[in-house]
Amino acid sequence: MTATLPGPSTQVETSHGTLKVDSGLLRYDTRIRRRPTRTVMVGHVPIGSNHPVVVQSMINEDTMDIPAAVAGIRRLADAGCEIVRVTVPSLSHAKAMGHIRQQLRDQGCMVPLVADVHHNGIKIALAVAQHVDKVRINPGLFVFDRPDPDRQSFSAAEFTAAGQRIRATFGPLVELLKEQNKALRIGVNHGSLAERMVFTHGDTPQGMAESAMEFIRICGEMDFHNIVVSMKASRAAVMLAAYRLVADAMDAEGFNYPLHLGVTEAGDGDYGRIKSTAGIATLLAEGLGDTIRVSLTEAPEREIPVGFSILQALGLRKTMVEYVACPSCGRTLFNLEEVLKQVRAATGHLTGLDIAVMGCIVNGPGEMADADYGYVGKGPGIICLYRGREEIRKVPESEGVEALVALIKEDGRWIDP
Repeated sequence: MTATLPGPSTQVETSHGTLKVDSGLLRYDTRIRRRPTRTVMVGHVPIGSNHPVVVQSMINEDTMDIPAAVAGIRRLADAGCEIVRVTVPSLSHAKAMGHIRQQLRDQGCMVPLVADVHHNGIKIALAVAQHVDKVRINPGLFVFDRPDPDRQSFSAAEFTAAGQRIRATFGPLVELLKEQNKALRIGVNHGSLAERMVFTHGDTPQGMAESAMEFIRICGEMDFHNIVVSMKASRAAVMLAAYRLVADAMDAEGFNYPLHLGVTEAGDGDYGRIKSTAGIATLLAEGLGDTIRVSLTEAPEREIPVGFSILQALGLRKTMVEYVACPSCGRTLFNLEEVLKQVRAATGHLTGLDIAVMGCIVNGPGEMADADYGYVGKGPGIICLYRGREEIRKVPESEGVEALVALIKEDGRWIDP
């Protein structure tokens, strides 16, 4: 946003960002200001506000099926997944992780691995820690007591006693991860809060935040800080509130740990992608979030393009071509949908470029002003090619895509697929 205002150069902070007044012009700073966090290393991959937001996923193969698990991890890594999580529900699965890791490394696949540990998981977590780069635990299930249907409340003494039991059980894992310089994810799920948290705080985002903070405080007391925190729910509104609450709580107590974002059980297809984006992108735009997982009921490798697309749409990472295309109207001079497909097919393997495909000259040059290259309808059967704001040449529509590729090659920005 730019508007004329009197006054000297200055900056004005608002709830929506920074307004900079410079030589009478008011400019809105559109960059996302990420929440400052410490850097947590997961294998060779850094997570934290000074590093790119990391895209991760989880295989759905049985960890005991070592060849299948290795193949699933390889597929994710080949799709661009930067951290891969594997479920580890038993000691046998923990042992299998050692073989999985060795086979991956023998094949040259160095993607960091995360062990997902849930019910009464201390023995499993201790056994698997040596084979992975990060252990994920669920505070609601890590020290698990079956709910008592007759219980009506928790006394303060019972609540405190349960907390002490958690510390005694959780402490050895913290010590081991600290000794091995491994990472921990404290991963709260809305659907699996501990019974005493539900009685005390309700089945609410507040209950989720306090569940995470209990484990965070234990780690803090033990001087362990290689921590990533997640607050997942299947409803975006609950997830949004929980992440905001836990970020505020951590910052208030001096715990600057990164956040892992996700809407769990989002489903499949368009709605699963929209639901995930509604939660993940909203928080990223607020500056919250350092690693993300798009949870789809589809092949895991199909989650990765969605994750990178969310980050690129917000300007947080650029891993593919950014296509700017008008929605078409009565002024459009060619089949815009078909031409966009042709341009994408010819240039989709490139990275770091903005390419605009615009239907007519009326809005084209203005709407695509920030693009590196433009493909614009000039007249019936005629295409005008732009480099930035500069018109370069006119060509017949039948030669438009080929001429665009030639222009990119002339500028030395082409790479072969």
